[in-house]
Amino acid sequence: MSGLKTLLKRFQSECETSDRHEDPALRSRYYKSMHGAAYSAVLDLFSSSEYEVISESKERGEITVRKNGTPRLFIVATVITVRPLETAVDFKVSADKGKIFGTYTVLKAQIGHYYGRLDSRMTKVK
Repeated sequence: MSGLKTLLKRFQSECETSDRHEDPALRSRYYKSMHGAAYSAVLDLFSSSEYEVISESKERGEITVRKNGTPRLFIVATVITVRPLETAVDFKVSADKGKIFGTYTVLKAQIGHYYGRLDSRMTKVK
């Protein structure tokens, strides 16, 4: 059953992070940062021309983005203050179209790319 579950996961059209995700690469990341600085860092991830920020709410800590090009993605980034100098960042990425060999690995790689860029700018807590 595990092999079938892995095969079916490959064809999922969305990927998201969470605190207790079974995949360590997709667990929420915590940074030593104030909410405003972390929010700005996440917003800077989407400052290039291939991204279009659809909506943003600093109060809720949510940024909604469309990535144009290939693959075409819809991204929701969430920035939540956990403690005074501890902020969590989560991503939910979904694809408009599927691929023959599945889109899950592409979506997971996108999340890894975003976390990698944040890791180079901010100090991780966990």
